[in-house]
Amino acid sequence: MGTLEERIIKSETRIFKAVFPSTTNHYDTLFGGTALHLMDEVAFICATRFSRKKVVTISTGQIDFKKAIPAGTLIELVAKVISVGRTSCKIHVDIFMEQMYSELRETVVSGTFSFVAVDENKKPTPILDDLE
Repeated sequence: MGTLEERIIKSETRIFKAVFPSTTNHYDTLFGGTALHLMDEVAFICATRFSRKKVVTISTGQIDFKKAIPAGTLIELVAKVISVGRTSCKIHVDIFMEQMYSELRETVVSGTFSFVAVDENKKPTPILDDLE
């Protein structure tokens, strides 16, 4: 599978979404819970791609909402492995917001998610089996 560094690079995961009114609150901005859901999803995909094992979310770190995300914008979620333990890994996620019709792009939400690898009995198992 390659070195740890190669696995980390190859597992970086990006998802793009358009923010539609159906995902916004009464202020016409993305629900915070929807942002968290999307962040957990992209972090899960990243952890799975990194380990190629069954993983579950065990905790979140601080989530910083720096700016509201209005309807009619595009968001990109970027997940990267930032640390690896024996049975777990920590994923950092940034949400970047882009205006649809301009080049403006900024980081609007950031946070971390921790995952543990589990076996068929839902018990922790080593996150990686084969490192060169």
